[in-house]
Amino acid sequence: MCMFDLLSFVPSLTDATRSVRDEIYDFNERFISDSHARLVAGGEKLDASNLGLSNKDRLDLTEIMAVSEASLGAKRIAELFQPSFFKTNFWFMWCTTFAFQPWHSAVELKRYLHRFIQELPRIHTLGGVRRTPYNQYDSIVRPLVAWLTEQGVVFSTAAKVTDLDFRYGPRGKHVERIRYLEGGLAAALEIGPDDFVFVTNGSMTGASSFGSMTTPARLETDKGGAWALWETLAAKNEDFGRPAAFDGHIDEAKWLSFTVTLTDPTFFNLMEVFTGNEAGTGGLVTLTDSSWLMSVVLAHQPHFIGQPDDVQVCWGYGLLVDQEGDFVKKKMSDCTGEELLVELLGHLRLRAHKEQILKSANCIPCMMPLITSQFMPRVAGDRPPVRPVGTTNFAFIGQYCEIPDDVVFTVEYSVRAAQTAVYSLLGLKKAVSPLYKGQYDPAVLIKAAKAFVR
Repeated sequence: MCMFDLLSFVPSLTDATRSVRDEIYDFNERFISDSHARLVAGGEKLDASNLGLSNKDRLDLTEIMAVSEASLGAKRIAELFQPSFFKTNFWFMWCTTFAFQPWHSAVELKRYLHRFIQELPRIHTLGGVRRTPYNQYDSIVRPLVAWLTEQGVVFSTAAKVTDLDFRYGPRGKHVERIRYLEGGLAAALEIGPDDFVFVTNGSMTGASSFGSMTTPARLETDKGGAWALWETLAAKNEDFGRPAAFDGHIDEAKWLSFTVTLTDPTFFNLMEVFTGNEAGTGGLVTLTDSSWLMSVVLAHQPHFIGQPDDVQVCWGYGLLVDQEGDFVKKKMSDCTGEELLVELLGHLRLRAHKEQILKSANCIPCMMPLITSQFMPRVAGDRPPVRPVGTTNFAFIGQYCEIPDDVVFTVEYSVRAAQTAVYSLLGLKKAVSPLYKGQYDPAVLIKAAKAFVR
C-alpha cells in the first residue's frame, strides 16, 4: 500500500505519461506468476502443493500466531518447532521465499505469518507475487531519483556521515549539525531551524562484496557507514536502539547470491522446458536436496533497461554458504562464479550442456554478510522508534527502526517508515497508508486453514 501510494505520482522512465505504479500494475496483468516447479529434488519437480505438515507442525504454527510478541521475546524459530518441520515443503518454500533461517527471530516469523496469511493457499505457485517490469533498481530507484532531482533534490554520494551533534533542552533532542567525511576530510553541515534529519540506521547490504567467474566473493569485515553511524548514535543515546543485536552475528546473517549473464539461449530454453514456465512467470526454483539450499529464478527479459536482445540474465542464491557442495566439493562461500554454475547445472541435471552454457556465461557471486541481520532475535528497544521520544527535527527510517506489526526485508517497510517519519515531523494531516491485516478476515483464515492440511 505505501509503496504504490508513493509510486502513483512518479513518472515511468520508459513512458513519462504513465506512473511507475500503473506500469507495474499493467506488467502484472500481462505476466501472472504461476510456478510449475517451485521445488525440485534429484532433477525432478516435486508436488509443492502438499505442504507436508504434521498435526504437531500445524499446532505449533497456530500457537506462534496466537501468542504475544512479548511472550516470544528473543526466542529463535528453532525453539518452537520439532526438527522435522524444517524438512517440510512448507518450510522449504517459506524460508526461500523470505530468506528465513531456523535461528532467526520467532517474533519476525509471527509477523510474517500474520502479514502474508492470505498467501498460504498459493505459496506453491507464488501467485501473489507482484514483479516490476525490470529489476527493482531500474523500475523503482531510478525513476524516484529522476523525479526527486527534478524537484531540486541534491544527492551527495561521496560523503560519509559519521555523527550528529544534538542540543538537549526543554523541547527535547534537536540535531544542530551533521558531521561527515568527504574526500578524506572532516566537514560539518549546520542544520537550520526549518531543516529535518532522516537517518537510515544500518544496512542489510553493508559489507557486500563481489567475485567473478574465476574468483570467489570474499567475506568483508567493514560493515559500512550506516552501521558505524548507528553505533555512534546509540552509544550516546540509549533510546536510539542497540545495533549489536543485528550486526553482531554475521555467521547467522550472511548468504551468497549470484547473477548470471548469458549470450547463449541454451540455459533459458532448457529451464523453460523443464519448469513449464516462460521466463518471468515461474519465480524461484528451489533445490531442496542442495547442501547450499540453492534457488534460481528466471526473470522476464529484458531485465535491465537497455539490455541487448541477445543477452539474458538470471539470479540465484544459497542460504547455507558454509556447507560443502554436492557436485563442487567446496563451501559455497569459497566458490567462483564458474563453480556456482557447475553446482547449479548438476542439481538441474543439465551437466551434458555444461560446456555450451559456461562458454557464454558470466556468473558474478555476491557475498552479503548482513543481508538477513534484520531477522536476528530481538527484544523491545533493540530497534529504535521511527521518531524517538523527544526528538524535534530527527527520525529514523529503513529496516532497523520499529514499526508495529509490519515486516522487515520488504520495500513496503522502508516506505512506511519514511511516511511515518515525514508525516510526524512535518505535522502533516495525513494518515500513513493502512496495513493489511488478513488474520482478521474469516474468509482468509478459512482458506489458510485448508492450505495447512493439504
